[in-house]
Amino acid sequence: MSSWTREYRDPIALLTYRRPPDSLLDPESLAELGGMFEEFARNTDRVKLVVITGGSDGYFVNHGDLKQHPDWFTPGQDGAIHSPGFDAYLDSFHRIEELPQPTIAAIDGLASGGGSELALACTMRVGSPRARLRQSEVPAGIMPGAGGTVRLSRLVGSAIAAEVVLSGRPFTADEAYRIGWLNAVLPAEGFVDHTIEWAQQFVRHSGPALIAATRSIRESGQLPLRDALAREREIFLRHLATTDMVVKP
Repeated sequence: MSSWTREYRDPIALLTYRRPPDSLLDPESLAELGGMFEEFARNTDRVKLVVITGGSDGYFVNHGDLKQHPDWFTPGQDGAIHSPGFDAYLDSFHRIEELPQPTIAAIDGLASGGGSELALACTMRVGSPRARLRQSEVPAGIMPGAGGTVRLSRLVGSAIAAEVVLSGRPFTADEAYRIGWLNAVLPAEGFVDHTIEWAQQFVRHSGPALIAATRSIRESGQLPLRDALAREREIFLRHLATTDMVVKP
């Protein structure tokens, strides 16, 4: 049985994760999510934006359920650690991040470990006052391995990311908003509806323009300044060449 439910509030696709009792993120559910994102990428006419939220009270998505796959990490004869299973896990996060349309993680409860990393792979994040965000790995004797050190550092800066990761403590919605981990804090009552309403400021615009701008933000943000500006120019000119927009003086 799928842990995901899909709903369309055109032009927004709403995905809700439910995996009782504690919403642990298993590889099968993450692979299914990646498959849905591939479908959305082929359906940009209908879907302008994707929202991911949690359907279990008190949770967005919890940390990864690694106990299901104790054989993920195996030493090879060359001395390197090989993990095809974990690589597939990471690939699902890449599919989320590389979706043409913008994505929003709507967090009403705990986003911990892998759940936080899933939210970090999204374009934006909003939370209710009940939201709690944490990278829980270091207190458990391990470290984040699916983007928790890298994506968070690029989002909030290395010093703040170090505080988040090395302490492992939960950050409240207000704290997360203050450091830029969350874009907005929305009311808890009717939180998903408030998220859809918040998203209207984006989806009222041209779908191709949203896709082009999202791509530039994602790709240029990983490059040195001069290379980033060149990449922005390339995406801009390609978009302008394929749009019906007429610029008038």
